[in-house]
Amino acid sequence: MKKNILNSLFILSAILLFSACKAKREVVVAPPAKEVVKDNSKADAITLLTNKQLKFNTLALKAKATLDIDGNANDVTMNFRIKDKETIWVSITAAGGIVEVARALITPDSIKILNKLKSEYLKKPFSYIYNFTNKQVNFNTLQAILTGNAAADFLTAQSEIKQNNGVWLVTGNKENLAYRLLFNTLLKVNETNLNDAKNGQALKVTYTDYQKLNEFLFPSAIQINTLSGTKKININLQFTKIDGNVALDFPFSVPKRYTLVK
Repeated sequence: MKKNILNSLFILSAILLFSACKAKREVVVAPPAKEVVKDNSKADAITLLTNKQLKFNTLALKAKATLDIDGNANDVTMNFRIKDKETIWVSITAAGGIVEVARALITPDSIKILNKLKSEYLKKPFSYIYNFTNKQVNFNTLQAILTGNAAADFLTAQSEIKQNNGVWLVTGNKENLAYRLLFNTLLKVNETNLNDAKNGQALKVTYTDYQKLNEFLFPSAIQINTLSGTKKININLQFTKIDGNVALDFPFSVPKRYTLVK
């Protein structure tokens, strides 16, 4: 009997390992950069880059993450569920994904956060995010940051768009916000920089290891570094699950014992 159980466990482990290997998508290698002589118009460049943007209805993402807030770093698991232009749902778990410590629901109008460690509930308008970033950052900008896209507000005729050493560079200003987007040779964002010198706010996002998601590309890893005054938040995301256009729900309920944070 013991032998049969061990054999069954071995077979099950082999099946799970095979499935995990099969599910892992291959990284698309970006070709080497080379100087391009062709002189594209700004409109042509915008069309070229826009056509490579990830298009989706929903996304289900799971990532191993290191969350560092002012030097206090913790390894967590983060699950994201995104409905295009409508909802970003986030669940943060610790202890190997066993214990949920926080949950957030973000829409273009509001931000709701459950702190399950402290039994606290935060409900604020979307403008609450401006405590940490520039007022030019809206819901669609936040969604773009999480999905490896260039925010539509930056791919416009008002931006400076040029090739630099064979790759596209998009720069410009929106009131106090200076933005700089560097693309790789796959025509996907390699680095996004947002800076508000007046208010001492900065955001740098780096994307690596793009992989296929349907007919588009999605980054396997995202490094987010933010600075707002003296407050620093760094998030390193290594995605272990990336599913597009799947049926999703966004569960979010507040237990009666939770305290509303004013």
